[in-house]
Parts: sequence; structure tokens; C-alpha cells
Amino acid sequence: MKREINPQESNRAEAFSKWMSSPMPMVTLGKTFDVTRLVKASKKRGIKFNVLICWCIGKAASSIEEFYLLPENGHLYQFDRLAINIVVQNVKGGISLCDVPFSDDIGQFNADYLELTSQVAKTCESSALEDYMIVGTSVLPQVELDYLVNQYSGRYNNPFLAWGKYRKGLFKTTLSLSFQFHHAQMDGGHAARFLQLLQDEMNLL
Repeated sequence: MKREINPQESNRAEAFSKWMSSPMPMVTLGKTFDVTRLVKASKKRGIKFNVLICWCIGKAASSIEEFYLLPENGHLYQFDRLAINIVVQNVKGGISLCDVPFSDDIGQFNADYLELTSQVAKTCESSALEDYMIVGTSVLPQVELDYLVNQYSGRYNNPFLAWGKYRKGLFKTTLSLSFQFHHAQMDGGHAARFLQLLQDEMNLL
């Protein structure tokens, strides 16, 4: 469910006052993750690597209350559930967007991911979940990226993560990932905590 809240009655009051009207309120952090266990889990479970990353993102984000807040058009909204937005290559050679609801059950998330993205790829029609807080993602698996910064147009203030191809080393496999967020939504400390939780979730798999 999406509902508007009074920013001045929230823990984001000061940040909202400072950053909501800023012409460039987005902050981007980059971190290199150890995805050795994630790659092994992908092969062992037969689940796509990027599905596992998206599930880990949802799992880490779900424990941080700021992820359920969205600053938009001078207002602050609160949600009670999360979804991960996926960029899908469709059958016409273009891209479409697909929102996949996050579930603690990785099997359910995987099933929803495969069904919904397959449907979007075939129909070439983007799907959106209006009552979910959306965490955006974008993947360029063809290239090893050091960094990727999303465009900021003032129309899409949701948190956004992007990554490329992982790097295989002698003893471990790593992946560089960028995380962009609106400063009215969260501070650097919240973002740092999220990135650490994301690494923890990857390690648990």
C-alpha cells in the first residue's frame, strides 16, 4: 500500500527540507562485492545469477525502513512492501520494464521473476506494481564495469542499482556495483549499512 506521510513528522524531516528541492539530490556509491558464494549457489540451485543478486538486494533493503520511503514531486510517500524492477530484453530487440514483488521465499521470488519477465519479453509491454516501493536495477552482462551512474531527470527518485559482468579471479569472484539513492530518502550511513547487508546476504547464499 502507498500512502502519503508528513515529512516533518518523520525521521527524514531535516533531510527532506534540505534535499527535496535540490536540483541534484541523488547520491551514488560504488562497491566491489565478493560474489564467490553467489556464483556457486547459482550453479548448485539452478537459479540465474542475476535472480540471486536481485533477491539479495530485496532481502537487504527489506530490513532498512528508509527503503520504504519515496520522495516525489514535493511529497513523501511510504510503502509497506518492496518490488525489484528488472530491465528485460524483449522479442523485438528493445527493452521493457518489469516489477517483480520481493518475497523472503527465494523459490517464490525466482518463480515470479521467471514468469513475469518472460511475459514482458513476449508482449513487449512493461509491467508495473503501483502499490510497491520499487528498487530499480540494470545489468550489462556483456562487459566488466567499474562504475555506472544512472541518469537523473527528477522523474525517477527510486533507489537504483547497476552492475555488469563479474570478474573471475584465482581465489574469488568479484562484482562492481553502483547504488544510487535520493538524499531525502536516506543518508550515506543508511546506504553504507545496506551495502554491508547486501554483502552479508551474498555470503549467506
